[in-house]
Amino acid sequence: MLQPGKYERFPIMPYDARRWPSKVIDKAPVWCSVDLRDGNQALVEPMNVQEKIRMFALLCRLGFREIEVGFPAASATEREFIRRLADEKLVPDDVYVQVLTQCRDELIAETFEAIKGLKKVIFHIYNSTSVLQREVVFGKSKEEILQIPVHATQLVRKMAADFDGELVLEYSPESFSGTEPEYALEVCNAVLAAWEPCEGRRVIINLPETMELNTPNVYADQVEWVSDRLIAREFVTVSVHTHNDRGTGIASAELALLAGAQRVEGTLFGNGERTGNLDILTMAYNMYSVGIDPELELSDIGAIMDEYEALVKMPIHPRHPYAGRFAFTAFSGGHQDAVSKGLRAMEKSKDGIWRVPYLLIDPADIGRTYETIVRINAQSGKGGVAYVLKEYYGFDLPKEMHKEFAARVQKFAETIGSEITREDLFNLFRREYLEKKSPLHFLRCSIDDWSDTQEEHTTHAHLWYSLNGEEAELDCYGNGPIDAVKKGLQEKLGRDLRLLDYSEHALNSGSEAQAAAYVRMKDLATGRDSYGVGISSNITRASIRAMFCAVNRLSE
Repeated sequence: MLQPGKYERFPIMPYDARRWPSKVIDKAPVWCSVDLRDGNQALVEPMNVQEKIRMFALLCRLGFREIEVGFPAASATEREFIRRLADEKLVPDDVYVQVLTQCRDELIAETFEAIKGLKKVIFHIYNSTSVLQREVVFGKSKEEILQIPVHATQLVRKMAADFDGELVLEYSPESFSGTEPEYALEVCNAVLAAWEPCEGRRVIINLPETMELNTPNVYADQVEWVSDRLIAREFVTVSVHTHNDRGTGIASAELALLAGAQRVEGTLFGNGERTGNLDILTMAYNMYSVGIDPELELSDIGAIMDEYEALVKMPIHPRHPYAGRFAFTAFSGGHQDAVSKGLRAMEKSKDGIWRVPYLLIDPADIGRTYETIVRINAQSGKGGVAYVLKEYYGFDLPKEMHKEFAARVQKFAETIGSEITREDLFNLFRREYLEKKSPLHFLRCSIDDWSDTQEEHTTHAHLWYSLNGEEAELDCYGNGPIDAVKKGLQEKLGRDLRLLDYSEHALNSGSEAQAAAYVRMKDLATGRDSYGVGISSNITRASIRAMFCAVNRLSE
């Protein structure tokens, strides 16, 4: 039973001087992947050393230049992995390897031992500062908690003097979002005072939303307030590390960038403790969708997904933004119609700006194809059906025909009770139109044109055909081949037929090009009308086949 009274909101800091709502993100942050640490520890089956090496190589290929590789003092596997990186020289010269440790002397010493031989290291220390952790987990006062990272910073600074490489300090007041901003600032500034950042002694202050406690705007307020008040701010990189407990980890990080953050920690596809970490790929693609270079190599999402799923042994949800199997799929008829019209408008566009309803970015930009954009089921509309036929098979149906065929598709989908593939769709189109050869079956024809004394163009069409399996011939006369054949069929069948619409187009190019013709006929006796479709390398034959098809459909 729900009991709302059990819960209370973490106090929201009064802050009317916020500036971040009027800002926009205009460049990519520094990205730091924590897949090999935060992400790995949340796996049911953590990666072994060889898998970690593969993941590290993937992250380097994607363009990450700061990668947290583990907690070497906590695990023999992580120590072995880090030693492999150093001994086998697997780290590119421009990549910073980030290692994590608690603020304990023996763990710091062990971590320094593990990173020997690495050229660029971010030494990440942390301790929890939140009200709940102080009171429930540690039972320590604010002053006691503050002294923990100050002492650790002093020790790291001392040991860094003997480190043969570049070392950057990172400090995280863990559970920052659950810490009073004034106290979080006091702790961070005490760490900065102990480190004395300056040119050549860089420092990262990471403000983690270890647990989402409030809406993203509250977190942004906290980040801006603290960021503005850090000492030696010009030598400090403010970083954020958000989780997804309330489902807003990406939103929190995006607003934090507006609030002054310059760096983002997260994982590929959001893997991490509980409901996950910030999804770096989604956030990067979000930036790309508004014209910002994410400064990561993300043009082949399929290859990234394949490698990721093999290493973490977890599937990516089919509705995942950008990466999911259905991310660029429209099931709704209204959506399909809008997508179809948007893509057609793009073909005519001169400025190259992407403007397609329901498609945030061009799937082709990230290695996806249009194959899965429109899927057909009982809820599909005429726009989606027409799009598939045009995009994959070259049949540009007349607009009035969209509804006719879509109704047939919907009926078929309801009958089978499942989604229709594009191959199913085309097979249905072929049965309904291209193979509709009963009771009338067109065989061949000869056409003669001449001018009479009034200069009117007259056509004689001689048809070879079968009716209910019996072959026959027919002489037809009219003003052009279509009119002649229509009049001949009316006389032969004893039906009053009217031609309502006619169109044609080429199906493909080259010497083997075929034409498609569409004819809409109405039986005046019954009031019914239907389209017929014909194809041939000769447009006249295609038109006659379309007429025969329309008559056959009216005979059903």
